[in-house]
Amino acid sequence: MALAIFDLDHTLLSDDSDHAWGQYLVDQGIVDPQTHKYRNDVFYEQYKAGTLNIHEYLKFALQPLLDNSLEQMLEHRERFLSERIRPLISQQARELVQLHKDQGDTLLIITATNGFITYPIAEELGIEHIIAPHPEVINGQYTGGIVGIPSFQEGKVTRLIEWLGEHGIGMKNAWFYSDSHNDLPLLRLVSNPVAVDPDPKLAAEAKRLGWPVISLQG
Repeated sequence: MALAIFDLDHTLLSDDSDHAWGQYLVDQGIVDPQTHKYRNDVFYEQYKAGTLNIHEYLKFALQPLLDNSLEQMLEHRERFLSERIRPLISQQARELVQLHKDQGDTLLIITATNGFITYPIAEELGIEHIIAPHPEVINGQYTGGIVGIPSFQEGKVTRLIEWLGEHGIGMKNAWFYSDSHNDLPLLRLVSNPVAVDPDPKLAAEAKRLGWPVISLQG
C-alpha cells in the first residue's frame, strides 16, 4: 500500500477544468463575455508558460462566487459537471484510479484549481482526498479569498507535507501522476513520478531522468 497522488487537469481530465469553467460562465452569460474570456485565456497561457501569478488568478476565478447567488452557482456547477467534465474523464483514467484502489493505496488529488470546482470532480472520480485552493467563507458568504497557501508549483509540496502530517501518512513508495512542468517540484519528491501526456518541458525532463510516460487520453 502506498500514496497515489494525481494532478487533475490534463491528467485525470483530458482538458483544464479551471479554464473550462470560465468558458462555461461566458457561454451561460453569467460573466461579461469579452472581458472574462480574454482574461481567462491570458491566465491559461500564463499557466502553461509557468509564469502564472496564482493569487491574481484565484481572485479572478472566484469573483463570480461573489457576484452571484450561491444557489445559482451550485446549479450551474452541477450542470457544468454533467455537460463538460464527465466527458473529459477517459476510461483509461478511471481504470488507473481503480488499479490503485485495488492495490489498497491511499488516493489523493492535488490541484491548483479551486475547490468549488474540484471537490465534486474528486467525488465523481471516486477519490476521497483532495488538496485544492479552498475558497474562504465568512458568515456563509464567499469572500473571494482562499484559506492557506495555494496548491500550485512549490505550494503543492507545502500543502502535501501539511496534509501528510494531519493524516499520519508517509511518502514511502508514493506515486505522482502529472502532465505539467509546474508540478516538477512534487514529481521530484516522490519515488514513482509518472508523466501523463506531458507538456514539452515535462516530456524533456521525464526523458532526461528516465521517468515513465503514459497517456490517459480516451
